[in-house]
Amino acid sequence: MAKSKGFKSSARSRRKLKRKKIEFKKKEFQFHGHSLEELQNLTVEEFLPFIQSRMRRSLKRGLTHRQAKFLQDIEKSTKDDVIRTHLRNMVILPSFIGHKIAVHNGTEFQQITVEPEMVGHYLGEFALTRKRVKHTGPGVGATRSSKFMPLK
Repeated sequence: MAKSKGFKSSARSRRKLKRKKIEFKKKEFQFHGHSLEELQNLTVEEFLPFIQSRMRRSLKRGLTHRQAKFLQDIEKSTKDDVIRTHLRNMVILPSFIGHKIAVHNGTEFQQITVEPEMVGHYLGEFALTRKRVKHTGPGVGATRSSKFMPLK
């Protein structure tokens, strides 16, 4: 009798997985060792040591008039209101979490719901400015061989 090589059939392995109930525990959000509630209680100055140096420097220099107005709009609005902005260089702060922000990408406003993982990034990172390239077949005259393609 030939020995089995130890390969399992896919049906057999699927049955085993059905028997086992794999439960994953969702990790609690942590940002540099601080929970979400702790982050939201911090002021902007207290939050500065936790972000990268380029962002820290831009916030230390002071907010521009537009950025200060944007922060006021965030504080006044509810979580359901959509706030439109062109400020792609605004750093996402913990007070933005849960808000809906429409960021301009050059042609239109892309709506973003700010999640805890986005803290410490720029708004512009989540509103892409370039479209994906979609290639089609070669056009007439694109290559030497396409010269002989029949025209419709």
